[in-house]
Amino acid sequence: MQDLLSDLTARIASASDEAAIEAIRIEALGKQGTITALLKTLGSMSAEERKQRGPQINGLRDAVQGALSARREALAEASQAARLAREVTDISLPVREGPETRGRIHPVSQVIDEITAIFADMDFSIAEGPDIETDYLNFTALNFPIGHPAREMHDTFFLAPDANGERKVLRTHTSPVQIRTMKSVEPPIRVIIPGRTYRHDSDQTHTPMFHQVEGLVIDKTSHMGHLKWVLESFLKAFFEVESLKMRFRPSFFPFTEPSMEADILCSMENGELRIGEGTKWMEILGCGMVHPNVLRNCGLDPDVYQGFAWGMGIDRIAMLKYGIPDLRAFFDADIRWLEHYGFRPLDMPSLIGGLSGANP
Repeated sequence: MQDLLSDLTARIASASDEAAIEAIRIEALGKQGTITALLKTLGSMSAEERKQRGPQINGLRDAVQGALSARREALAEASQAARLAREVTDISLPVREGPETRGRIHPVSQVIDEITAIFADMDFSIAEGPDIETDYLNFTALNFPIGHPAREMHDTFFLAPDANGERKVLRTHTSPVQIRTMKSVEPPIRVIIPGRTYRHDSDQTHTPMFHQVEGLVIDKTSHMGHLKWVLESFLKAFFEVESLKMRFRPSFFPFTEPSMEADILCSMENGELRIGEGTKWMEILGCGMVHPNVLRNCGLDPDVYQGFAWGMGIDRIAMLKYGIPDLRAFFDADIRWLEHYGFRPLDMPSLIGGLSGANP
């Protein structure tokens, strides 16, 4: 019986599946099994023999049944573990991105920050004013004569007349803030004025509401050379180029005399714009020396003070720098567009770290 037990337990331990276990059970404990045959011999034994052999045969049976049960459990656990590993499904949710990584800064906001960083390094301050202006501050104080085309309804958004019959306007430029600044701040003045402006216009490169930045310098010694240096330094820093060629063409603006438009040299080969190289000239901004009449309207003596000013479209220079083809998309509130052209919130532009070091 000991040899039989050793043989059966060894075979049970090496059984690889339920079918092998069942075959051993039938061989040992089935109707014609070896252990069953031993149990059948108990009936023909004497009481003394049965008393001695009974416990041995029953112990053999119990040991084999225990080994069979243990092997079945072991095989079942191994099978379940294999199935779980094979059919595992991760039902946990991924960690959601926070607003500081999921959100995007609009290109206009990014460019305003870049402009601010550059001019802050030149010791300029930021000046702001309301979007709704008086006719006097938007036109008259800036030397726009009565009957000037900019005063017509087809160019300007006029509000309904107030109780005094005065019609206010949605400012057509940020220049009224220049007037407010000159009236409230003692020279020397060195400010930039970013903000929203409004005009009757809408196409691929114009929208009824757009963003503009102007600059103003007023003191006793400023001249055209200073203006040229400021603009050239700004454009080199903004477009992140080491050299930049500019040219100035005579123009006319009511609030500056002399007035000029500034062009920069660029290349447009293969549909790619490159600033500071090539053979084509592209208009980039308007500028000039502040008109004496504007100084007088602000209570400044043009024989004592002089200055210069300039203005450019923020949306347009954002399009040029970051390759955005259509101005109207700036205001569509399309999250897909913002995810493509937007900037990461925590990558603030700086002259040290790089203005556009934050990749869109």
